[in-house]
Amino acid sequence: MKNVVVTGMGCVTPIGNNVEEFYNALMNGVSGAAPITYFDASHHKTQFACEVKNFDPLQYMDKKEARKMPRVTTFVAAAAHQAVTQAGILGEDGKLAPGIDATRAGAIIGSGIGGLENMEMEMTENFEMEDPEPRFSPFYVTKMIANMSAAQLTIKYGLKGASFATVSACASGNHAFVTALNFIRCGMADIILAGGGEQAITPSSIGGFNTMKALSTDNEHYATASRPYDKNRTGFVMGAGAGVLVLEEEEHAIRRGARIYARLCGGGMSSDAYHISATLPSGEGAELSMASAIKDAGLEPKDINYINTHGTSTVVGDMPELLAIERIFGEHYKDVYISSTKSMTGHLLGAASAIEAVASILAINNGVIPPTTNVEELDEAVPANSNIVVNKPVEAEVNYAMSNSFGFGGHNATVVFGKYFPQR
Repeated sequence: MKNVVVTGMGCVTPIGNNVEEFYNALMNGVSGAAPITYFDASHHKTQFACEVKNFDPLQYMDKKEARKMPRVTTFVAAAAHQAVTQAGILGEDGKLAPGIDATRAGAIIGSGIGGLENMEMEMTENFEMEDPEPRFSPFYVTKMIANMSAAQLTIKYGLKGASFATVSACASGNHAFVTALNFIRCGMADIILAGGGEQAITPSSIGGFNTMKALSTDNEHYATASRPYDKNRTGFVMGAGAGVLVLEEEEHAIRRGARIYARLCGGGMSSDAYHISATLPSGEGAELSMASAIKDAGLEPKDINYINTHGTSTVVGDMPELLAIERIFGEHYKDVYISSTKSMTGHLLGAASAIEAVASILAINNGVIPPTTNVEELDEAVPANSNIVVNKPVEAEVNYAMSNSFGFGGHNATVVFGKYFPQR
């Protein structure tokens, strides 16, 4: 079975529009939350979110290209541009470099919802018109469907291998990574751009999650509203952005002299088989996903140094994951560092695990664990021996990092990244 490595990373997040900005913000505990500017939220119960800020798509594409894309795809395109540039896989013409087989290169990009923003705008404009004849944009459908981020990357870079979207709510990004991992392992591809993108900060999305009582409504203290594991957390904070990794077969990367940032060692998936939106209280689904990922990576629980948890800042979601981790790790539970970077970025739904993969790889490369911010008092239900990194980063050797993502419907996906040691 072939090994899979990471040769490029890119991200657009609420706390930074590239990997360097993102990392610096994580280390400094920057909050991405602010009053919503994407639409007038004055009549919503929640009036804040973690939007992408100061982002100019024209840094990455021309106006004609941008006009054909929903905002979520411009985020993905920017993250992908960063990743492929770092990986050095492009030729002078902006397509794949000579020597890279385009038929063995693809894109798998997850999204929980896709082009919801454009669907809402088009529907609103058409149904509010006095003229009964609908006047939809010719780009309406292609801006709405969830596979278009992957499609746009294949068009831009000339990728002729497998490309599609993984759509499994908040687990979409990790499902993209696990799928890409297995494609490359099995010899079906040499390179895959994998990750996720999301832009669901819209009237119907905020309204819908409000009705479910999932979102924090702490409008007065928005900067600290995302507080995983805190006793007084009130719900998650919506985020937007994208993350993309260049995943590559190890020998292929070595032959072309690529810098390798980490190994994608393993992935696990499971289903709660329980409820359309609630997490299985026992955490059994999360446990199955994590245990499967660790086994797939050929590791033991004691080998994992850091877990970037799903940790969304909801009462029903935070505890089952910690209980599952405690069962898996047993006596080693106290030794594994745990943090939720959603405390800073908010919850990017289908893109959450994509940027959290970047955070996990940075922890491996820099030997620093990003914190869970905004924690004033841990929930009494948090296991007493939990090694949660609170409010400030911690220096630690990280040989293996695990990242969890769990989505509505009971979809669970876990990935394990490892420090790369060159072949001898």
